[in-house]
Amino acid sequence: MKKIEAIIAAAINNPADVLFSDLCRVCNHYLGQPRQQGTSHRVYRTPWQGDPRVNIQKAGNKAKTYQVKQVLRAINRMEKEHGK
Repeated sequence: MKKIEAIIAAAINNPADVLFSDLCRVCNHYLGQPRQQGTSHRVYRTPWQGDPRVNIQKAGNKAKTYQVKQVLRAINRMEKEHGK
């Protein structure tokens, strides 16, 4: 099993080559269990107001590139605002 830090480092270097299962693992670690799963989408809540969700979905066995970038931005914001 890959460590969360290694997945994030790989995602920063190449967001187009992130496995969906790895992105789910990262989201579960930082955002908790998704409020929706079992469909083609997984929706995670974020701790801030406004648009409080991160939505990810599969593209084959990979995650969609723009969604990987969205997750990385959310993690960065969480670390700045909440020290997580």
